[in-house]
Amino acid sequence: MSPGILGKKIGMTQIFRADGQVVPVTLVKAGPCVVVQRKTPATDGYDAIQVGLMEYVKPARINKPETGHLKKAGADGVRYSREFKLNRGNGDFKAGDKITAEDFKPKEIIDVIGISKGRGFQGVVKRHGFRGGPGGHGSMFHRAPGSIGASSFPSRVFPGMRMGGHMGTDQVTVRNLEIIEVDAEENVIMVKGALPGANGSYVMIRRTKTRGQ
Repeated sequence: MSPGILGKKIGMTQIFRADGQVVPVTLVKAGPCVVVQRKTPATDGYDAIQVGLMEYVKPARINKPETGHLKKAGADGVRYSREFKLNRGNGDFKAGDKITAEDFKPKEIIDVIGISKGRGFQGVVKRHGFRGGPGGHGSMFHRAPGSIGASSFPSRVFPGMRMGGHMGTDQVTVRNLEIIEVDAEENVIMVKGALPGANGSYVMIRRTKTRGQ
């Protein structure tokens, strides 16, 4: 049983269950993937596998060290790769093993990791949810952040102060999502709810370790 799989977010839709309930789902083109490298406690200090998503990529886009690394595992054509830690029950893997959407079944609980959409430079109201000041004429404090530190003490701005800045493009993990359906022929996994990232972005699907956290 594989610890997870890599895929590309297609988009959202909805399906109807037998009782008429409408379920919002996100479609993920999951795999086929290949094990690029097996890491062991003896050689690397921990037990994990490096998994690559098989997708067409121009050879010129992969540098020489990466090309040699992929050729060693017989995994030419890998565009996106990530590591999955191995736990008890995941089985034994070696370089060249295939991982497909067929390894996952409906009603399984998974975690999905992706990069959130970029929002550019945003102020404190949108970025941190500040209430802001009055919006009337002459308020001068409608969407301003307020004081960030007095001049006498501490005479500096503390690290981590919530201010305007770049928003989005962060790694986001959504836990305990349910697999609704799996299309093994098309390598598509339907996941209940929304997933982080824009359509066409890469996501990492892993079997969840805990429930309710």
